[in-house]
Amino acid sequence: MAKPVYYYGTHAVHAILEQRGIDGLNLFVQDNKQDSKTDKTVQKILELAKNYGISVQFSAKDKLTKLAESPQHQGIVLQARPAEVADEGDLTQLIEQFKQQNKAILLLILDQITDPNNLGACLRTAVAMGVSAVIIPKNHSSSITPAVAKVAVGATELIPFIQVTNLARTLNDIKKQGIFVYGTALDDTAKSVQQIDLTGNVAIVMGSEGDGIRRLTADTCDQLVYIPMSGNEQGVIQSLNVSVATGMMLYEASRQRS
Repeated sequence: MAKPVYYYGTHAVHAILEQRGIDGLNLFVQDNKQDSKTDKTVQKILELAKNYGISVQFSAKDKLTKLAESPQHQGIVLQARPAEVADEGDLTQLIEQFKQQNKAILLLILDQITDPNNLGACLRTAVAMGVSAVIIPKNHSSSITPAVAKVAVGATELIPFIQVTNLARTLNDIKKQGIFVYGTALDDTAKSVQQIDLTGNVAIVMGSEGDGIRRLTADTCDQLVYIPMSGNEQGVIQSLNVSVATGMMLYEASRQRS
């Protein structure tokens, strides 16, 4: 069984208690929030904790900062068991379920995103844009840490999150299931995102802003795409932060699919 961890931030903790409150163990609330009647989220958190029989302790801000290992806890820290992470087998079943329900599949694949802030922001956008699942490689990528959950403001609990051992093999597997794979890259063969069809069963692969998607990953994609950018008299920006680029790609997919 995975070791309990300390999640923090009002939205992240609220989402955990709403979606899997049975995993909550101890709730720590900053002293000055104990009698807060105006913060409805805090009151809902306290109510959920009571419903699940979770111990509630009112503590000083410094103690919460130490537990969370961050000052960004917003006065709320929850000790809880981490959620189980899905794998390749779960992904296969998920795709089949969507196909049986005649639902179009949109997968977001993040290749070596190591910054927790970027991963959290990508997850938040993925939920907002209707992504079916988010897939990452097990190695050389950030996982769902408390910091990721905080940035994602609850999105980590609202979307299937899948870790795979071999990303290239997974891409080949989902292609066999009828998923068309687009990879983002600055390449001579790449098409503008405005020229591609994102309305069917598709996967979008995003790479780190430093190195982009790996060569083997790119070679496995069905088509490479890029986001066209305009410049000014100072020149053209060659790359975007991965969470920003992900938002732009997913917005275009959502626009086409709506």
